[in-house]
Amino acid sequence: MYSVVIHAPHDLRLDHMDDPDTPDDNAVTVRIDKGGICGSDLHYYHHGGFGTVKIREPMALGHEVAGTIIATGKNVEGFAINDKVAVNPSMPCNQCQYCRANMRNHCTDMRFFGSAMRFPHQQGLFRQQINIATGQLVKLRPETRMEHAACSEPLAVCLHAVRQAGPLSGKKVLVSGCGPIGCLTIIAAAHSGAHWITATDLSQPPLEIAARAGAGHVIDIARNAMEFGQLSQNKGTQDVVFECSGSPRALAGAFDVIKPGGTIVTVGLGGNGELPLSLAVTKEVKMIGSFRFDPEFAQAAELIDRGIIDVSPLISSVLPFRDAKTAFDLASDRSQSMKVQLDFN
Repeated sequence: MYSVVIHAPHDLRLDHMDDPDTPDDNAVTVRIDKGGICGSDLHYYHHGGFGTVKIREPMALGHEVAGTIIATGKNVEGFAINDKVAVNPSMPCNQCQYCRANMRNHCTDMRFFGSAMRFPHQQGLFRQQINIATGQLVKLRPETRMEHAACSEPLAVCLHAVRQAGPLSGKKVLVSGCGPIGCLTIIAAAHSGAHWITATDLSQPPLEIAARAGAGHVIDIARNAMEFGQLSQNKGTQDVVFECSGSPRALAGAFDVIKPGGTIVTVGLGGNGELPLSLAVTKEVKMIGSFRFDPEFAQAAELIDRGIIDVSPLISSVLPFRDAKTAFDLASDRSQSMKVQLDFN
């Protein structure tokens, strides 16, 4: 079989791997059907990693996948051959103090598919087949589209962010940064009852997708900064801001538009920057981070599976995995794409 492997920046290859052995007693073999290219995959592709996390050996990329079971271990219950499944890429240890405190997304011994944080690296899921424990799987209906199910992981990130914000029913919400996470946050916030969602970005194409995802109003800050400034009237107009771009400047701007007593949820990872601490104090702003997910993965997969949440506005292209480099280049161009996926069939 083949996998999509990063060897160095812009050195992306299809490498041959041995087919998986017979699965262990409590595991199954999954044929990967669809896989979404994530921002972290693009960091490995362009820069060999991010921050201090760099590839030190060839690593299969990918952690947003869905597939079909083609073999089962002898003790497996609840799953059968031909079942469709969403694959949870997060593997906490279940032993450390944070796992025991039901904060498994902060596990001190976390394994995560397609991550160079460990050495040897945790190989990713952009491969044709893999043996995997059933605890990593959520079973899907036969009619569920696999490109939709492959969005379970990023949707889980956004469901966790919305949970961090507290109840959204009847509230005005601003989503800053309309990449895949921003647009999925719009979908998650709408699902959670937000009264009105405004989306901001520096580019028009992602804002068009944000509108299809459920934003009631979109603002191109690069072209219409004054319109964004109007959101700061009367000490601020927004009850909750989700900052999804990772831009320090955008985060600082959130303090202008948030109402006194409002909540800013930082979702995007970016560089450090100065914050308007005087506004944070005088407006009694609550700021909270949001990191990965835990129970939200199963919730995301089930919401997609049952058709309650529609992720189709985000899926801009599905390319054969053998065209992985073309797919990665396309995913890097925000003017042409939102969520680009690989087809492993």
